[in-house]
Amino acid sequence: MQSMGSFTRRHFLQGTAAAAALSSLPGASLSSFAQQATAGQGFHAASVAPAAGSSADTLRGAGASRGILVGCAVRAELLRSNAPYAELVRRQAGLLVGESEFKFGPLRPTPTSFFFDDADTIAEFAHANGMQLRGHNFVWHRQLPVWFDAYMNRRTAEDVLVRHIEVVGGRYAGRMHSWDVVNEAIQISDGLPDGMRNSPWQKVLPGYIDIAFRTARRVDPKALLVYNDYAIEGEDEKSAAKREAVLALLRGMQARGVPLDAVGIQSHISAGPAHTYGPGLTKFMQDVQALGLKMLLTEMDVNDRELPPDVGARDAAVAEVYRSYLNTTLANPAVVALLTWGITDRFTWLNHEGNRKDTQPERCLPFDTDLQPKAAFTAELEALQKAPVR
Repeated sequence: MQSMGSFTRRHFLQGTAAAAALSSLPGASLSSFAQQATAGQGFHAASVAPAAGSSADTLRGAGASRGILVGCAVRAELLRSNAPYAELVRRQAGLLVGESEFKFGPLRPTPTSFFFDDADTIAEFAHANGMQLRGHNFVWHRQLPVWFDAYMNRRTAEDVLVRHIEVVGGRYAGRMHSWDVVNEAIQISDGLPDGMRNSPWQKVLPGYIDIAFRTARRVDPKALLVYNDYAIEGEDEKSAAKREAVLALLRGMQARGVPLDAVGIQSHISAGPAHTYGPGLTKFMQDVQALGLKMLLTEMDVNDRELPPDVGARDAAVAEVYRSYLNTTLANPAVVALLTWGITDRFTWLNHEGNRKDTQPERCLPFDTDLQPKAAFTAELEALQKAPVR
């Protein structure tokens, strides 16, 4: 997920009240998983509940009919405390990813301790409802703990990173569909060789990418290991340059024998005449496919900030972007998953970053603030239904 200026998803999630116990979740209870979590053990349940919401008129079902995992980012506090939200996720999603719960900062209150309650809530919800689970992420330049800068240096950084992946990856080993091992390592404007981002990790551990991927493979051999990035979708010069830098990174990793299975195309995109998505993205995806890598659309939403205030016109324009973008990307059979960054406009991060000039809430996701399907839902559903079978 890209930077949000002065407001980040960390700020969005900070300050929310502690939610009710997991037992308040409809259809779920505190199970042996929660007991294991309390004891500091991993998730090793023997079986998975039958899949729900598999009918063809759901996003989950439509994706399954084409061999595509479809899901969304979720927040643990909402799964615990908001029954309608939990039910919507249960019906529509076959693959879950935490918005922040699996990130380094939220998991690491101190250099020597871990906090798993929220991540475990999401893992338990996925397990109880026959869903698959994504980890987002091991390494990112944002949402780092307050102790990071003072504690991390070239002497300590590798041990901290390896230990983090061993503990976190090991806890969920065998239960993760995929891990975003490294998120957003390219930032050409930073001026480093190969377009590398001058991130806190880069400063203290220049080889962090290889170390992270090799450790992740050792810890969880079954999970798809993903490099995830944003701003590679558009037809503008900056997007084209970033695509080339990402491809160079991927090729370099393969040349060094670094384990890599897939590329995450975040797909935070925008509606409006200035934004187009087509030939450049298609060529990039073909190049990724030629490297033998899978692809996931990992964080899709459609920003409507540049559209006029009329709700009907905005919804139609956003839906058309969903339809066109997904028809383009899902045509490539190497795309194995599609996730939106959230499922309802009510909780989108886009309302907390920049905002529309008219202060109206964004209408960027498949379901509105009342959890009702919008034209974007229909567009996503139809794009899935016509996608080639994997």
